[in-house]
Parts: sequence; structure tokens; C-alpha cells
Amino acid sequence: MKQVITEAQLNEIKNLVRSDEIFLMEPMKKHTTMRIGGPAEVFLKPRSVEIEKLLDYLTQEGIKTFILGNGSDLLVTDEGLSGVVVSTRSMNSVNVNEGTGVVTADAGVSLGKIANAAKNAALKGFEFAAGIPGSLGGGVFMNAGAYGGEMKHVVKSVKYYDPENGVQTVSGDEADFGYRHSIFSENPSYVILSAELQLEKGDYDEIVALQQDLMNRRIEKQPLEYASAGSTFKRPEGYFAGKLIQDAGLMGYHVGDAEVSTKHAGFCINKGNATYADMKALIDHVIETVKADSGVTLTPEVRIIGE
Repeated sequence: MKQVITEAQLNEIKNLVRSDEIFLMEPMKKHTTMRIGGPAEVFLKPRSVEIEKLLDYLTQEGIKTFILGNGSDLLVTDEGLSGVVVSTRSMNSVNVNEGTGVVTADAGVSLGKIANAAKNAALKGFEFAAGIPGSLGGGVFMNAGAYGGEMKHVVKSVKYYDPENGVQTVSGDEADFGYRHSIFSENPSYVILSAELQLEKGDYDEIVALQQDLMNRRIEKQPLEYASAGSTFKRPEGYFAGKLIQDAGLMGYHVGDAEVSTKHAGFCINKGNATYADMKALIDHVIETVKADSGVTLTPEVRIIGE
């Protein structure tokens, strides 16, 4: 990894965020659900009150910046990341308006935390997200979804930072949500700061029961005991990625500690000490084998960072 941050730039960053929010050469494997990744040159965990001035400075200086949520859809190289990684983990406030059904949350709040806040207020519509291991920012970015629910069904508005125009707000209808797609995935320089979710009043016991049912399904069908990025591949139109991989005889296939799960073939898991090279080789082999077996080309859902 080539270091690109100057001492003067680092000193200015120290003026913009608290000292306990700054980490140098921080291992990214500590911050991704795949538990893979080399060091970030500068790793920051700013609070909401600091983020705008920080982004203004990083943009002004042209500093290479990567925004990190919960790290649940990432595969980071072992060489790590030059520049600055901005984690949204400390941007974690949630406000529930029980009267209007609007939940307002910062980008770094976990989807599970929002789902529980909605449940406690007897607001329905977000149960699908309770077990998705991502943050609100990441969920909006990729239009996360499960069990028939998607972020596009509940997002009322999104507040974001545009390097050219500063802080902007877009409605859910204007966010161009599609399958694992949004205006934010099309414009990765945009930084999601917060979002409003429009939910509906529901029955508390029914909400609890649905959340528990969906969680039980995840536990039964997914290899939650191992590090992974969730579903490794996007769903090909007319097919299911997991079935294609299973039909190709790849369940249990491994490269080092990177393995196609024997519980759900759609998951490539880290059984302990998998490296980036291991996981990348496994993903490439799955794509090649499925293509040869069925003629279908799988596309990774996991984003590869650092190449």
C-alpha cells in the first residue's frame, strides 16, 4: 500500500475530529463482516457533528476517501487502502415519531437497531431488515432487501453530501432504487448522512412474531456462524445463484479457509484465516464453473475494494 497522506494533512484532520476517532494503519479485517483486509492508512470514526467539515476538507484536498458502514458487503485486499477510510459507526442516532410513523436515523445506525426501534414503537414495514448485517447508509446505497421487503418500500428521503454541491436531500422516489441499485451506487462520491423511513402503525405482537420468524429462517438456512459478506452473488434474472452453485457441485469447495458454504451455496465464507487472495480465487472459480455448467454468468454482490 502506497501512503498518500502528508503530515500537514494529517494534522489538519486532527483539528477536525477528536483524537480518539483517529487510527493509523488500522486493519480493515476488524471492520468487515468477511474478516478480511489489510490496513487503512488513516481510519476515522467521526461523529455526525464533524462529518460535513471533514468531508469538505477531504474534498478540497483531493484526498482519496472511502466511506465505510458496517462492512457487510465488502472484500478488501490484503494490501489495504491508501488515503482515508471514514467509518460512519459513530453516526448512530435514531428518532422515532410514533404519531407520523417516520423513523429518522443516521447513516451509521445498524438496520437491526432501526428494526428494533420500530418494533418497540409498534411500527411495521421494516421487519425484513432486522437480520440484515448492514448499516442504514449501506442499506440505502445498495437498496438492501430480504424476504420480499426492500429499502425502496420504506425510504421517504435521504440526506447526503455531494462534493460539488454540499449537503442535499433526495426523496425516496427520486433515489432510483432498483435491484441492488440506487443513485448512490451510481454516484459513489455521494456520502449518505441520514435517511427518513416511512412506516405504518401495526400490532406489536404481530411485528415481534414476524421478526422472529424471519430470524429463525436465517438461522436455519444461512451459515451465520461463519464470517461472510452475506449473499456473495447477485440473483441472475430467472435463476437463484445458490441453486446454480449447488447444481455445479461446488458446495464445500474451498481455497484455503475460503469456502462455498455447505449450508447455503450462495454464501462464500471465511472459516478462519482466509486471505483476500483465497476469497478472490474462490469467487472467480465459482463464476467460471457455473458459467461452464449452466451458461449463466454470476455477478458478485460483494464489492471488491483496494484493487
